[in-house]
Amino acid sequence: MARVSQEHLDARRRQILDGAALCFARNGFHATSMQDVLKEVDLSAGAVYRYFAGKEELIAAIVAETIDIVGEIYDQAARQSPPPLPHVVIPAIMARMREVRPGTLDGGEWMFPRLMLQVWTETLRNPELAAVLRPGFDRIRTAWVKLVQRYKDAGLIAADADADAMARALIAMVQGFGTQMAMFGDVTEQTLGEGLRAVISMRDPGSESE
Repeated sequence: MARVSQEHLDARRRQILDGAALCFARNGFHATSMQDVLKEVDLSAGAVYRYFAGKEELIAAIVAETIDIVGEIYDQAARQSPPPLPHVVIPAIMARMREVRPGTLDGGEWMFPRLMLQVWTETLRNPELAAVLRPGFDRIRTAWVKLVQRYKDAGLIAADADADAMARALIAMVQGFGTQMAMFGDVTEQTLGEGLRAVISMRDPGSESE
């Protein structure tokens, strides 16, 4: 019997994950069955179950992969000197996700924002998925804290700025923007970048010396 190459195994796993992601984005977690996934990827049950035991493992793998990609982008940004500002970093993350998950729904809209909204909703009732998502959130938050510290070191923000609070606020911007994309679909990464650039250019008149 011919031995299956690792390249073939990786490609098959990628095929299953991409197909499942489209199904979840299109119809939601609960309305999607494993039969829907099998049909989407055009594989037998045995071929799919060789990699994933069920929907929970599929969604957990998708979440873990996404967190790894996003976390690495933040880590790379923190290593740059000077570090790129949020209005550069965040749109770059969205652009990278378009490269990794370019799938579109039947109406032509990008499926990734809807997928993430489905995941966040599912964590409210699924403690196992919440347990997967929490360490990922902590990793991204920690990466942002490091990046904020680099902003401090470069003199770009006040030395007494609360790094954790700023990290959470920036994450919330990404989450909110993703929700807008999922629900309305008429915004782009460029819109987010321009909005963030305008926000960080604001000056507090009360802090200026007379």
